Amino acid sequence: MSKIKKVGVLGSGLMGSGIAEISAKAGYDTVVREVSEELMEKGLGKIHGSLGKAVEKGKLDAAARDEAVSRLSGTVDLAALADCDIVVEAIVENLDEKRKTFSALDEVVKKDAIFASNTSSLTITQMAMFTQRPDQFVGLHFFNPVPVMKLVEVVRTILTSDAAYERAFEFARAVGKEPIACRDNSGFVVNRLLVPYLLDAIRALEEGVGSVEDIDKGMQLGCGYPMGPFTLLDFVGLDTTYYIANIMFEEYREKRFAPPPLLKQMVTAGRLGKKSGRGFYDYAKK
Repeated sequence: MSKIKKVGVLGSGLMGSGIAEISAKAGYDTVVREVSEELMEKGLGKIHGSLGKAVEKGKLDAAARDEAVSRLSGTVDLAALADCDIVVEAIVENLDEKRKTFSALDEVVKKDAIFASNTSSLTITQMAMFTQRPDQFVGLHFFNPVPVMKLVEVVRTILTSDAAYERAFEFARAVGKEPIACRDNSGFVVNRLLVPYLLDAIRALEEGVGSVEDIDKGMQLGCGYPMGPFTLLDFVGLDTTYYIANIMFEEYREKRFAPPPLLKQMVTAGRLGKKSGRGFYDYAKK
């Protein structure tokens, strides 16, 4: 397998733009693929804006920013990723969309390239089987916001080769992250522990154990957590949590992963958290 020199990123949303930014900053030629020119321009604008803010805050000098920008390019054509050494997928969390994308990508990208998915809940094995290179398929689960959060979960399946796994681990370190090794179980390490905790907080609220504010304060002051479970739920998005919980419940069939009725009701009512203006807290008042 050749050394990683060029990085492809599928998707330029919150996660994709962050992955592209840190790849370009780390010295890799980086091409971002979007489904439309409009989304591609928006995504590149987001990256340029983030790099600009880093310069303003003194975290990056202007010359380094200009070098990173020069390494970045955008495209709507999958064929533009043909000579990439690693392609990281960060598109919508929908298995059918990922199947279409990876099947098409497999036809055009060079045979020794690594494919990686940034999925937070789907299993990597499912996606690997959409390609002719399951031995070169890994999970690279970055955390939001990507330029700031240090962790990357590097996920290996029962089919991933040692060489591909080691290269993925090295790549995570090269972009300034701290990688941890994970098996290919739904939720990996962090969400497997975090999602039941968040769902249990909602159950505690349903059962009258305490108020939203008191449960949050209890976990902050009693456990030293930077934010309570309801603040975190509102930040992540109740719809996102509901979606991930359903996938994990489907995988494990254990009650701890089952979304509580209150979570479903809030999502149905459009109270999705900070992004909708109201979740467990009312952000219109803040």
